[in-house]
Amino acid sequence: MARPIRPRRSELATPASNDRMFAKSAASAADLVFLDLEDACAPAERLGARGKAAKALRELDWGSTVRAIRMNGVDTRWAYGDVIEVVTEARSALEVIIVPKVRRARDVWWVDTLLSQVEETIGLPPKGIGLEVLIEETEGLENVGEIARSSDRLEAIVFGAGDFSASQGARVDTNFDPVVDYPGDMWHYARARVVVAARSAGIDAIDAPFPNYRDPDAYRTACDRAAAMGYVGKWAIHPSQIDPANTAFAPTPEEIAHSRRVVAAYREAEAAGKGATGLDGMLVDAAHLRHAATVARTAELLGLQG
Repeated sequence: MARPIRPRRSELATPASNDRMFAKSAASAADLVFLDLEDACAPAERLGARGKAAKALRELDWGSTVRAIRMNGVDTRWAYGDVIEVVTEARSALEVIIVPKVRRARDVWWVDTLLSQVEETIGLPPKGIGLEVLIEETEGLENVGEIARSSDRLEAIVFGAGDFSASQGARVDTNFDPVVDYPGDMWHYARARVVVAARSAGIDAIDAPFPNYRDPDAYRTACDRAAAMGYVGKWAIHPSQIDPANTAFAPTPEEIAHSRRVVAAYREAEAAGKGATGLDGMLVDAAHLRHAATVARTAELLGLQG
């Protein structure tokens, strides 16, 4: 089965134990909503949250929103049950499983293999459920290239700055920003490695959550910077963060219109036997054509017009 291409500008986190929040999340404008069985659930609630999540995935009207769960890590006692129980009850209503704290390619292989067994047992199409993985450990970042190619189910890699900062021993505040004046982005190296690994493997890169949901301007700036690096979306930990993410990770009408002009100018030059031309005083060559094609693909995926 071909890997599906999905919009992922905003991925909204919703505690799987809090069924009062499900309907609002399903009706939101988030590209993807994941019901969180891991950190957002107290350990005593994690078993009961599985059934709540499966019921919501099955019965609520999600519209075009991608339906997902975040399972517990493969090194925990909840992991196998999360996969078996939620997939068995939700069936095709579950589209993506997010695997946290991935350290090695074999972690993804474990989930992929278990998923394949469940799909075959209950009669679901093989490889019908996609995966996203979280890079939240220094070991995971060291192995991110191998992880990115570990499964043909894998659709995206998410950078998780919170647990990553703990793994690295970094001194940060509750927004995972450095507690001292630090030149530039302390997580630029990690972000760069994640996006390069993801793009090299032909999958998406999603940026870290931003806990300070009462600072929309700072969140929008973080989105813009991630988009500039090649990330296609960012986690939202509050519904107020959905619209800024959806805007930041979508090409503007001006960008779409300009990309079309670039393509037209290049094709005209190409027809004349030239490998480059000029547009608005700027060089246009094959590299610019690739950028324009990326804008066009994103606009088409999101249904946007220039």
